[in-house]
Amino acid sequence: MRQEVIISDITVVGGGLAGVSAAVAAARLGRSVSLIQNRPVLGGNSSSEVRVWVCGATAHGTNRYARETGIMGELFLENQYCNIDGNPYIWDMVLLETVRAEPNIRLFLNTDVHEVEADGDTDNRVIRSVTGWMMGSEQRIRFESGMFLDCSGDGLVGFLAGAKHRIGREAREEYNEDWAPPVADDITLGSTMFFYTKDAGHQVKFIPPSFAKDITKTTIPMTRVIRSGDNGCAYWWIEWGGEMDTVLDNERIRDELWAVIYGLWDYIKNSGNFNADNMTLEWVGSIPGKREYRRFIGDYMLNQNDIVAQREFEDGVAFGGWSIDLHPPQGMYSTESGSKHLHADGVYHIPFRSLYSVNVNNLIMAGRNISASHVAFGTTRVMATCAVIGEAAGTGAALCAEKGVVPRELYQTHLRELQQTLLHQGASIIGLRNDDVTDLARSAKLKASSTLTQLVVEKPIETYPLASDTGLLLPVDPELNGIALFVDAAENTTLELELWDTGRGENYVPHTKQLATLTPVTKGTGQHVIVNLHWKPTTPQNAFLVVKANERLALHLSDESQFGVLSFAKGPRPVVSPDLGDHQPSQPVVQWNMRPFNRKPICFRLLSPTQAYAAEKVIDGYHRPFAGPHLWSSDSLRKDSPEWLELNWPAPVSIRTVHITFNDDVNEDLINLHHHRTTFEVIPELVKDYLVQVDVDGEWITVAEGKNNRKRRVVHSLDQLVSSDRLRVVVEATNGCPRAEIFEIRVYE
Repeated sequence: MRQEVIISDITVVGGGLAGVSAAVAAARLGRSVSLIQNRPVLGGNSSSEVRVWVCGATAHGTNRYARETGIMGELFLENQYCNIDGNPYIWDMVLLETVRAEPNIRLFLNTDVHEVEADGDTDNRVIRSVTGWMMGSEQRIRFESGMFLDCSGDGLVGFLAGAKHRIGREAREEYNEDWAPPVADDITLGSTMFFYTKDAGHQVKFIPPSFAKDITKTTIPMTRVIRSGDNGCAYWWIEWGGEMDTVLDNERIRDELWAVIYGLWDYIKNSGNFNADNMTLEWVGSIPGKREYRRFIGDYMLNQNDIVAQREFEDGVAFGGWSIDLHPPQGMYSTESGSKHLHADGVYHIPFRSLYSVNVNNLIMAGRNISASHVAFGTTRVMATCAVIGEAAGTGAALCAEKGVVPRELYQTHLRELQQTLLHQGASIIGLRNDDVTDLARSAKLKASSTLTQLVVEKPIETYPLASDTGLLLPVDPELNGIALFVDAAENTTLELELWDTGRGENYVPHTKQLATLTPVTKGTGQHVIVNLHWKPTTPQNAFLVVKANERLALHLSDESQFGVLSFAKGPRPVVSPDLGDHQPSQPVVQWNMRPFNRKPICFRLLSPTQAYAAEKVIDGYHRPFAGPHLWSSDSLRKDSPEWLELNWPAPVSIRTVHITFNDDVNEDLINLHHHRTTFEVIPELVKDYLVQVDVDGEWITVAEGKNNRKRRVVHSLDQLVSSDRLRVVVEATNGCPRAEIFEIRVYE
């Protein structure tokens, strides 16, 4: 038997999206990383072995401008381009390519860590090494590092190291969580397996195996929706084991899930209730996708009240937005709905203190095992959120390794550097600005070839009856002085409009009514109805206009979307399925639905100019929407005269590195496997072809360029240091947007 010792700055155990993001983040900051995964592929529950959708803060389009950036954002965009149809095996390759692109990562697949060497007393533990067995290669490998990340999901490394943890549900009174049970117990969310089907084009018979369960003798046909054409995550409710030990009883849980899957398919194929003669099984999972097991205790335990109140933390390092999504302990055999959902009014914040162990000094956690109550875990557990937590954890581990400190010390003495490093690398901390003193762009003056100042959407393609209240969100910077709506009126009537603020910069729902108007409308079609209203908030922010229902009126929709502008229909709706969940339909974020208006906004014209898209926005510290779009947008994009954005300094500066963040429309809901398919492989708002130029002796010299770009963030390191007092980015083409749009430019010596 071969034995080997691997020494690195950081060891990451677990190759799911949390572990991948942590490893990549640390490696990009110059740390050597050992990434250990006990399966042959990366991705954990999202991989081709399990095939769970990668869900996150968008909550399937419920939250606005909420899609993840950073490493998870890169993965979404790359998968969108390489794998628009959601092939699970191509998703595996996207993850593998991302890891292999980092020279500082050594990847160990098929390596199961089962030993941990740690010392110290109960409240002051230190991990010295972990040891794993590489299956198929018959190697025993010992990994030694100064920092260890447990991204294993089940939390085996921390458990073996003596880290304090919990399994099960806390009592309601502990954190005053009304969704917690009255008495603490050891119940968790269960595990799930999926299956895929396809139409074979000819009749196919199915003979069930002997262990297939007769589901007609269960409550499943009465309480769950079954359709012959569904597969994969459409059957997320095939869940069991919440009243068992999801690790100790994993084999028994798998057997039960198999029995139900094959019994369910027997029911679909052979009951005569479905049109499934030509359908056949294409794939059946063999690994239960675990939802919950150990949750480690950190210096802070995130709880339900933090989520619902969108509590801001001084040490916020990540964000989420999925609902608190809890399932009944009996899983698929429960007579209750398969899930219940509680949303905040927008995205919520996750503190760094929830990512490191309270008693193991050099242990950081990422993924579903972070320091959160069972109720709060109901939202933090989804994989895109686990990934952004992983990026924060990996960044924290890299800084700890660089500075020779433990995570608690990093929080106490280097918090600002941790947060600013995350922003520098492209991650998002909602509401936090770039204040990097080494960023030369922050001291520049900005000008542009043109700027969007007249906010107009006026190319109608269809009418939209005003059968229910309809919302229009748009930026107000610095003030709003009237709006014209494109309206059809079946008879003389009145258009009633309300203007609300959104309360918080990260929210996109009406919060406080500021004013209301009544405007007479005469019978006729294609009218520009001018609504006289004036609002000048103390700081630029979004306005939420509510056009009240009126059966005599119809609005017009356009196929030309405008970033920073959203349209909504009001009405209770479920989030995942009309049959399977209690989704709190009275919540504003659920009531106001974007889906009818995806890339089809309401036609309107603002009667006063806006500064929301000014050139200066690229250095205002934000690189995603927050109380406004926070990007520069040109007025248009002309083939004969490219648009450009220019930075000017009062004296020459030394330029070596240029960071550019383009608009990848974080409002667009992307997913890795199935669920829905967009019409485009590359986000249309992304800049496609561009030049980076500097002024040398009065002449613009191209020092970097991009062709066929499909990335949100690009970093250009110049071949040599350049001294100049002017730099510009010239946009030659986009991937479909009629304007050039840039979120942020950073410049470094």
